[in-house]
Amino acid sequence: MKVVIVGGVAGGASVAARLRRLDEQAQVVVIERTKYVSFANCGLPYHIGGAIKDRSLLLLQSPESLKASLNIDVRVGHEVLSIDRKLKSVRVRELDGGREYAEPYDVLVLAPGATPLRPDLPGIDDPRVLVLRNVEDMDAIKRRVDERARGAIVIGGGYIGVEMAESLRQRGLDVDLVEMVDQIMPPLDKEMVAPLEDHLKARGVRLHLGTAVAAFRTSPGGRIQAELKTGAVLTADFIVLAAGVRPDVALARVAGVDLGPRGGIKVDAHMRTSDPAIYAVGDAVEVVHTVMGDSWLIPLAGPANRQGRVAAENICGRNSTYASTQGTAIVKVFNMTAGGT
Repeated sequence: MKVVIVGGVAGGASVAARLRRLDEQAQVVVIERTKYVSFANCGLPYHIGGAIKDRSLLLLQSPESLKASLNIDVRVGHEVLSIDRKLKSVRVRELDGGREYAEPYDVLVLAPGATPLRPDLPGIDDPRVLVLRNVEDMDAIKRRVDERARGAIVIGGGYIGVEMAESLRQRGLDVDLVEMVDQIMPPLDKEMVAPLEDHLKARGVRLHLGTAVAAFRTSPGGRIQAELKTGAVLTADFIVLAAGVRPDVALARVAGVDLGPRGGIKVDAHMRTSDPAIYAVGDAVEVVHTVMGDSWLIPLAGPANRQGRVAAENICGRNSTYASTQGTAIVKVFNMTAGGT
C-alpha cells in the first residue's frame, strides 16, 4: 500500500507517524510546500517575542529524522498541483528547480491546512505586509524586528493578533492593533474581554476597535502606513495580517471532492471524503461541533493531530471514528489568560 499525504505539519505528520506504527510495510510519502514539517506552529509568536529563544525547539521533526526513525519519505519544497482521481495520481512540482512529475497513490490524504486571509486592498502586496502561518513567515517577521524596527501594526484582534501584539511589545516595538468589530477576541463575551483590553492598553498596545483598514501606502519618510476607514493613518515599519484564515481547498475543489456548507472539505466520522480513496484532516476539513451539532471550521492543532491518527487507523483497516470538536482555545495576554469555546 502506498499512501501519499499532502501537507506535513500537524495533521499530515500525525497521519504519517501513525501509519508507520500500524504498518511497517506501507510506503508513506509526505509532500510539503514549505521547507519545514511537524513544527510547533502555536509557538511561532513566542520565538518572535523572545520567550522561546532557541528556534530549533519549534522544529519537532525534520525530513531526515522522519526518514531515519520511521522510514517516511518526506519531500519539502514540493507542491501538489492537481489530483487525477481516475488514475489515482497527483501532479507534483519541485519548487526550487521547477521539475514536475506524477506521483501515484493507493490512498491520498489531504492535510493542506488553511491560508491567511489577505483582503483585496490597495497596497496589500507591499513586502512589508506580512502574515504568520509557518516557519518562513516567522523568520521574516523576526528579521524585521531584529533590524531595529520601531513600530508594527497588527491587523486582527483574534488569538494570533493578540499574541503578536504581546510578542512585539515584549521586543520593545510600538504596537497598534486594529480590529474591525468593537472588541478584541470576538468569540468571547464583551464583558470578558474588557479587562483584557485594559491590560493591553496598560502595556502600551494602542487599540483601534470598530474600524478596518482601507489601504496601505508608503509614508513620506519611507515607512509603511495603514489608512483606516475612520480616516486615521497609522505609521510603522511593518504590518502583520492576522485577520483570520480560510481552508485551503483548491486541490479538493478542482478534483471534484465534495465540500461542506462552510466551504471546508466534507468528511465522514472516519475522516474519509466523498472519494473512498481520499481522506482529509486538519484545518481544511469541516467537523461536527460538540455543542452546536452542525458542521464547523475549527482550525486548531490538537484536533488536527487526533484527526490524523483516526484517518491512519482507518486506512490500515481499523474502525476508528472522530466524533466532534469542542473548539476550546486559550490565549496568554501578558499577565492574564483568556479562554473560550
